[in-house]
Amino acid sequence: MTAPALDRTELTRALSDQWDELARVTAGLDEDRWRLPSPLPGWTVFDVLAHVVGTESMLLGEPLPQAGNDVRAFDHVRNDTGALNEMWLESLRPLPGEQLLRRFVEVTDRRRAALAATDDDAWQADIRSPIGVVPYGRFMRVRLFDCWMHQLDITDALGGDAAALGTNEGGRRAELAVDEIEPFLGRVVVKRGKAPDGARITIELTEPVARAIHIRVDGRAEVVAELDRPADTTIRLGSSLFARLCGGRSTAADHRAEIEIAGDRELGVRVADNLAFTL
Repeated sequence: MTAPALDRTELTRALSDQWDELARVTAGLDEDRWRLPSPLPGWTVFDVLAHVVGTESMLLGEPLPQAGNDVRAFDHVRNDTGALNEMWLESLRPLPGEQLLRRFVEVTDRRRAALAATDDDAWQADIRSPIGVVPYGRFMRVRLFDCWMHQLDITDALGGDAAALGTNEGGRRAELAVDEIEPFLGRVVVKRGKAPDGARITIELTEPVARAIHIRVDGRAEVVAELDRPADTTIRLGSSLFARLCGGRSTAADHRAEIEIAGDRELGVRVADNLAFTL
């Protein structure tokens, strides 16, 4: 199953709302909290938001800054994309958090204007993205997913209680982000979860994004609208935890009490333990 077509206006509105949410959750932080470690290796709260600033700056056509340190020597830098990200971070790390937030607001305001000025030809034009060369509009869906995941990273670094932090992990932004996860699940449950041929699996997500994701394994695995028979195993968990597991931010072993498994428990546990496909 591929990500469904999405109205351009809806997508740009959701991306704009997501930037507002990132600004909201980081507003008023003192410097110590800006420098708290996040779930991402080597990155603090500051670094997570700086990464968003760097990517959006790149999309505005700003040149890649030169880093004074050899970023490839950092333990958490594993590839060219990681090195590129780190060069932006190195250029921004000397700033105080409050100044970074001002930079974030300024850059995302310019991005909103740039998106509004993008014509249909440019929206459909191919561009290099983390998922390969895709139309620019498809890349914007990836940007929404990335920014939403980084909201979760910041929330976890600041204590993990979204309500206490005044941030919202649900809504249309979250629904579209979960849409981006679904196409990868077939491969994940077979290659990592070792789901056998013929298996039928349901992942039932509860609030804030409630939905049932059905996976059929017949030679290859695919996400389907409905199963042709009852699921062999049903895995029930909250959508925010599901996203964190898929993003490699946490492990199912750390959240056993929050994950319900019905049917084939061995298969369900194995799939839940191996949902990570990105970090």
